Amino acid sequence: MAKSSTLIYRRGDLALYPDDFVLGAGEIVRYAAESGIDPERIDHFWITVHAGEFGPIRISISTRSLRHFVDGFDPRMRVAVLPGHWQELPPSGLRPVRGLNYAQLESETQITYREMERQALENLLANKCRRAIFLEAWGAFYLRAGLGIHQVHSRRASCSIRADHRGQDGALRFYYREDSASEMLLFKFCGQV
Repeated sequence: MAKSSTLIYRRGDLALYPDDFVLGAGEIVRYAAESGIDPERIDHFWITVHAGEFGPIRISISTRSLRHFVDGFDPRMRVAVLPGHWQELPPSGLRPVRGLNYAQLESETQITYREMERQALENLLANKCRRAIFLEAWGAFYLRAGLGIHQVHSRRASCSIRADHRGQDGALRFYYREDSASEMLLFKFCGQV
């Protein structure tokens, strides 16, 4: 699908189009798992950060794939956690970036992905949000009721999705006060390499 040429957000020198690849960063102000009457339709966890002058940005994380479920494939997310340390927090804000490539990260270190049921992933994300003092999120920009980032996962072809976006993978990085530790979370669907 061709990228839209319709500008949807402008602030100062920043101009963003639908699905531009961005990095959003800031202090976590709230988080919640999606809720609803039908648990089979629940597939998101939302984290809102205060991104400096941009204000609140809502990050939408897929917790399972409804498309894979409907097509008869494993709907669970595969999650990898890469530990790290920080010396100073990155700046708050929102900015376009060239991309993030899981293949490059995987070539530099041994990464293990493990399948997670939706509720287990929701609990993992909630626990990390409670501990974290700061969050970075890579993904695709969107604008609905406010600024947002989605596609926070590998964008390679999967069991149900044939589109293969290389070097545009989404991720989260949590920053903790204890021991200046950080954790980067990578997300894959069934069939993504």
